[in-house]
Amino acid sequence: MATAYRPSAPSASTLPDPIRAVIFDMDGTLLETEAVHRNAFAQTAQALGWPMSEALLLSMVGIHRDENERMLAEHMGPDFPLARFYADSDALFEAAVDAGIPLRPGALLLLDHLAQAGIPMALATSTAAPYAQQRLEKTGLLRYFDVIVTRSDVERPKPHPEPYLLAAQRLGVDAAHAVAVEDSYAGVRSATAAGIATVMVPDLLPPTEELVMACAQVLPSLTDLRDLLLATD
Repeated sequence: MATAYRPSAPSASTLPDPIRAVIFDMDGTLLETEAVHRNAFAQTAQALGWPMSEALLLSMVGIHRDENERMLAEHMGPDFPLARFYADSDALFEAAVDAGIPLRPGALLLLDHLAQAGIPMALATSTAAPYAQQRLEKTGLLRYFDVIVTRSDVERPKPHPEPYLLAAQRLGVDAAHAVAVEDSYAGVRSATAAGIATVMVPDLLPPTEELVMACAQVLPSLTDLRDLLLATD
């Protein structure tokens, strides 16, 4: 896991006041699934005799399946067994999911705080339906969300702003009054392009200078975000 960026003086001044809604990413933000995906890809590629570099594996974090397929076909060449790779890596990933998906640190603390405060919550994920809903149900998080926007709901997925704009629209909230919580580069770009104040909680990818400047906050954990919100209540 990348070293988390810790701001010197966290402040909520760049967050809307009041916050009318919070829109979450799922994989790598609420669920510890990005590392599971990365490991499944690495193990499958190695087993097939097509080892992948760490840089290539990390470049696919937060990217939807269609774009990942295009990236792999371009990077690995025409002889790469793409269909076999996805069949085998999906089997590894689903086995890990069946064994139990850990939550990201502080996920329940933050979700409970927002629920108790009566703040509506939505999910904007690059995972397709019904898999997103199934993962949320399996981890007990489905009940927190008023709106779920998946890859299946949009024509233009992250990093395009459509997923976040649609989530805000379905919540009935102006994007300027919402907060987005993300872990990936594509997700941050999607949320900030939608005009939403974005909190990045890094997982596999450390924040770049560009993203630090674009985000309202970059915090080490979801617990830190809960604490920041508590301090401003």
